[in-house]
Parts: sequence; structure tokens; C-alpha cells
Amino acid sequence: MDYRIDRRRRGEMNRRIGTLASIVLAASLGAAPSRAADDVTQAKDLTSVIALLGLPCGQVKSVVRLGENDNVATCENGMRYRVFINAEGRVVAQKQ
Repeated sequence: MDYRIDRRRRGEMNRRIGTLASIVLAASLGAAPSRAADDVTQAKDLTSVIALLGLPCGQVKSVVRLGENDNVATCENGMRYRVFINAEGRVVAQKQ
């Protein structure tokens, strides 16, 4: 009789694991569009930063993330800038 209870519990656990796996898969598939939206937001933010620093750019077309608060932005005019926060806590854009 104990064996049957354990068997039921295993079946219940397998269903729960299957449900959990489905939730994780759905969440990971839903994360892809949000990454694309983050890329667009980051490009707009870097466009603003570069413009506020008085550098020629126009609009940022692509961003390569090097680290936290450290990016390389490629502008529509072909210019590339490494945008990061320096030791004093200021935002800096270095021409690449």
C-alpha cells in the first residue's frame, strides 16, 4: 500500500515538474522581445548622451555592451564612441 502512495506522489511530482518546465520555457521565449526593446531604449539613451556631450553622431544605430555602464555605440554617420562612466563618476564618450 505504501508503494502505491509513493507511485501517486511521483506522478504528481512529474506533473508539477512538467508544468514548471513549461512556465520557464514560456518566460524565456517572452524575454526575447523585451531584449529587443531594451536595445532600442539603450540606443536612444546613448544618442542623447552623445548629443549632450556635444559630439557628432546623429542617431545611434547599434550598441555593443562591453560591461555594466560600458558600451560601444556606432552612429549613423559612421562614428564609433565608447561610452562609459569614469573613476570620478562622470559619463565619458571616447572616439574609437
